[in-house]
Amino acid sequence: MSDENIAPEAPEAVTEAPVVAEVATETVATEEPFAKSGKRSKKVVEEVAAETERKAKVAEQKAVEESAEKKPAGAKPIARPKIERRGKNYRNATKDLDLTQTYAPKAALELAVKSSFTKFDASVEVHANLAVDPRQADQNIRATVSLPHGTGRKIVVAAFISDDLAKDALAAGADIAGESEIIANLTKGIINFDVLVTNPAGMPKLSKFARTLGPKGLMPNPKSGTVANDIIKAIKETKAGRSEYRVDNQSILHLAIGKVSFGADKLLDNYNAFLDSLKSQKPASIKGVFVKNITISTTMGAGIKVENTAG
Repeated sequence: MSDENIAPEAPEAVTEAPVVAEVATETVATEEPFAKSGKRSKKVVEEVAAETERKAKVAEQKAVEESAEKKPAGAKPIARPKIERRGKNYRNATKDLDLTQTYAPKAALELAVKSSFTKFDASVEVHANLAVDPRQADQNIRATVSLPHGTGRKIVVAAFISDDLAKDALAAGADIAGESEIIANLTKGIINFDVLVTNPAGMPKLSKFARTLGPKGLMPNPKSGTVANDIIKAIKETKAGRSEYRVDNQSILHLAIGKVSFGADKLLDNYNAFLDSLKSQKPASIKGVFVKNITISTTMGAGIKVENTAG
């Protein structure tokens, strides 16, 4: 064959590898665009984020505390001591007192007067816990006592007595006297007195006001000395400092025996008068201890335990 008949070979295809330029890529953090106002504004978004973070920290702290102080089921919460829940003035006044100790009556009264912190002339009160059952008629203690130095409180006495004897009642010390005036006030619901005294003849006329006077402890009663044949004497005794005391449903008796300004000596006289009266009220059905314990306190003051000499 001739060379002319031989087809020329096709040139080899040259494959060139593409040149890849190594370009350093940088990660550009693009910030989310904020709105000028509304929920997507920068200020609101930051506030929401801060609040979410705060709640997360609170929840974490609470979980830590609960795990550290985990209490058994049914356990009662731990309360602060009672003295820590009192006011600052109370704590300062009682910091030198031993409230667990029992004192002689005079010493207790001296401490009560000394520890009183009120700006006004506080009352001094006696609280006696009795071993009685008030539901029993013979054990429902109710009586009166004439305190030698009075209570220090001005008592408004009303005398329910016939109008012709009203002048005598006013002369004896009554602040209000006469049937017509008192009935007119009671009919209107006006009670402008602390004690109401009358004689047996006046009780039927007052019976229709029993629902008004009874709950307030103002209904005259022979046991309290507010119903008497000698009404003039009853008025004088009431104005002089005769006080009524009565056991409550918890078998505790409360009575104010004077003011802090009286001083310990006068208060002791009143306390002894009350104690003598209380001893005389011991029911025959009570064979053992009659008075469990006695506490003396001033208005808003601490209770000071007193030696029980009432039997």
